[in-house]
Amino acid sequence: MPSRNKPLSPVDSAWLHMDDPTNLMMVTGIALLDGPVDYDRYRRTLEARLLPLDRFTMRVVDDHRLLSGPHWEPDRHFDLDAHIHRVALPAPGDMAALQNFLSDLASTPLDFSKPLWQIHLVENVLGGSAMVLRFHHCIGDGTAMNAVMYRLMDTTPGAPVARADLSAGHADKEQESHGWNPLDALLKPVRSALEMSRKVADTVLDEGIEMLLHPEHLRDLTSAAGTGAATLSNALMMTPDPATPLKGKLGVQKHVAWSSRVSLEDVRRIGRQADAKVNDVLLAAVAGALRGYLIGRETDVYNLEVRAVVPVDLRPPERALNLGNEFGLIFLALPLGIADPIARMAEVKQRMDALKRSPEAVIMFGLLNVFGVTPTQVEEPVVNLFGSKATAVMTNVAGPRDALYIAGNRISNMMFWVPQAGRLGMGVSIMSYNGGVTLGVITDAGLVPDPQAITARFEQEFAEMLASVEARPVDPGIAVAPGVSVTL
Repeated sequence: MPSRNKPLSPVDSAWLHMDDPTNLMMVTGIALLDGPVDYDRYRRTLEARLLPLDRFTMRVVDDHRLLSGPHWEPDRHFDLDAHIHRVALPAPGDMAALQNFLSDLASTPLDFSKPLWQIHLVENVLGGSAMVLRFHHCIGDGTAMNAVMYRLMDTTPGAPVARADLSAGHADKEQESHGWNPLDALLKPVRSALEMSRKVADTVLDEGIEMLLHPEHLRDLTSAAGTGAATLSNALMMTPDPATPLKGKLGVQKHVAWSSRVSLEDVRRIGRQADAKVNDVLLAAVAGALRGYLIGRETDVYNLEVRAVVPVDLRPPERALNLGNEFGLIFLALPLGIADPIARMAEVKQRMDALKRSPEAVIMFGLLNVFGVTPTQVEEPVVNLFGSKATAVMTNVAGPRDALYIAGNRISNMMFWVPQAGRLGMGVSIMSYNGGVTLGVITDAGLVPDPQAITARFEQEFAEMLASVEARPVDPGIAVAPGVSVTL
């Protein structure tokens, strides 16, 4: 049990303060298992592999009267059994029952008097069982979720509960935040990437939060500051996303859905047509699914584009297993107006390539750090600022390449659902596992009551893309590049 308090990093504080009853900042992951769970073995696995990570035995204390900001505090009354919930789906334990259970779970906040995570062991699930892990975004992002899940998994069913390759602190190192200066978080990574001038730093210092809330003040900076300030100005000055049935006032109830698995090798085959990466292909298929869904909602999609907020992992390799949040954001305009799936994929690839050459992700990471130390009265307009410029959050996490086990039980599939920051009403999550890819969608129930219609359209769109590729000759000289790893 940790013995001292630890301050949240500014970016973790930002995600903590984005939590809202209509948009809970939770990462939810599920592992579908072939058989029933051996509860005693599973509990011992959690005790041996999860509890050594400090954040899973510490609660968050956020007293807005204190200038020091929120901090992690050891939970003196920590009880592992209070975080494990054993339930069973009602008969017949089918997809509809699981979808209803997960939708209710995604609409239920965590208990802030305890460490901000919980696990549901669910019996009678599609002939097997399931493990559902939920934790607050301030604990970590999608990459952190992957790291935590990996700690619980084994490559063989008979692996020992206490594995020698798990060091207690390896995945829980935090960046030192004592003496943190909010401008450093914005300008240090940007400066290292772009060598922004001292004039930019001085001007941002003078402008402060006023500059963030009124980005037109940056117009005079771009010519003197170059690429960095121009990117920041362009991001903050983007026009609001168009009004569609996907946007609007949010309610408390959420609905979740997921697709059937598609073959990762088929994704690569499609990508060969345009030298596109895995991520380009999948985002193009999602764009096609949204196009079809909106047509079904009698929306005019002629020349329609909607933006997706796409997280980009900024961790260097040596911090790949750290908890916390260390990612930037890019705004990708999805060309829903393009009907031809291969042409749409080529356009998505071109836009993604341009964004990868842009410093936008680094700059947005800096802004999240700044937001983490802003006064609470500023947080609402900041959240709305970002939420108005996009329609959905879309993220892609590369999961295990081979079949894995939890407490001796084989995992048949894995997926997750991403929180929707900035008052957005939709989150789209793509996860690969053991040669397959699954699309997860979470929506506001009042805006999109039928997310399963979107996942069904995704399956149809992917099938059409594959059929189109199979009907076209492939240039044997084009090699498929590996997918870009992006995460929440």
